[in-house]
Amino acid sequence: MTNSAAMTLDSITFHYDQRCALDAVSWEVREGELFALLGPNGSGKTTLFRLLATLIPLQRGKVEIFGHSLLTAVRRARYDMGIVFQSPSVDGKLTVFENLRLQASLYGYSGKAARERIAEVASQLGIADRQRDRVDDLSGGLRRRLELAKSLLHQPRLLIMDEPTTGLDPAARSDLWNYLRQLQQQTGMTVFMTTHLLDEAENADRVAILNEGQVVALDDPQVLCRELGADVISIRSSNPESLATALQAEFNLPSKQIGGLLRMEQPDSSDLAQVIMKKFRDQIQTMTLGRPSLEDVFISKTGHQFWHNEVRSGERQ
Repeated sequence: MTNSAAMTLDSITFHYDQRCALDAVSWEVREGELFALLGPNGSGKTTLFRLLATLIPLQRGKVEIFGHSLLTAVRRARYDMGIVFQSPSVDGKLTVFENLRLQASLYGYSGKAARERIAEVASQLGIADRQRDRVDDLSGGLRRRLELAKSLLHQPRLLIMDEPTTGLDPAARSDLWNYLRQLQQQTGMTVFMTTHLLDEAENADRVAILNEGQVVALDDPQVLCRELGADVISIRSSNPESLATALQAEFNLPSKQIGGLLRMEQPDSSDLAQVIMKKFRDQIQTMTLGRPSLEDVFISKTGHQFWHNEVRSGERQ
């Protein structure tokens, strides 16, 4: 990883009619890092991805890819990017090799050069022995690897991916992450991805958390969690209002009711949790105690749970 910028966003603002999908979004993605954009559905991730992929034009603000503006040098910027969409872009009736050969031709590869490049990326992604297989016969994880191989054929410096593990089982998700890390380490490639999976974002070098079109946090995931400092106690109760009042009176312990849970932040709270459970056992349905996570960071920054603000089916953002 270097301090040079692979991607620079400056005050990106985007509206659908009167609704603001992105509100002055700014950050840099450094060369060689794996950067995750985390947000619930409706936060603006898809709109931002579509802007970066040059599927829709910028309305306000600037984007540069390795110094090339999406306003004035879009063709050069596109060549530096490999793009993996959330929706499948491979032809299920063709073989793995045929899909890759078709993609190679779009970037000017033909003959021996195309075959050599296809063999190289197929080997990198662990699908070299599946090139004669029809895509419809592959597992979801292998199809995702093929999508990734397609995006790498022209040797891009930046890979952008829209929720690449959607629909994959845990083993296939882990497998894809391992390949991404190998590519990053072996080639120095910069990886930018959107995700709504909290545990997935924790694996990134840095994460930006997006909520209602605004960046509410940006840093190394571990740094963001450590900044909260305290342990987090979460309690589900049949009468949370009554329990909150009792905890305040008994222990002078403030709590917040978020999404049906009472949430408290206290340093070294394991002993306190035991005392609370002993005294209020009849009012407690479940209790959890743990170190802060990215969900706790999101709650701290927004005042509501990660899945609180889901948009209606079919609504863009």
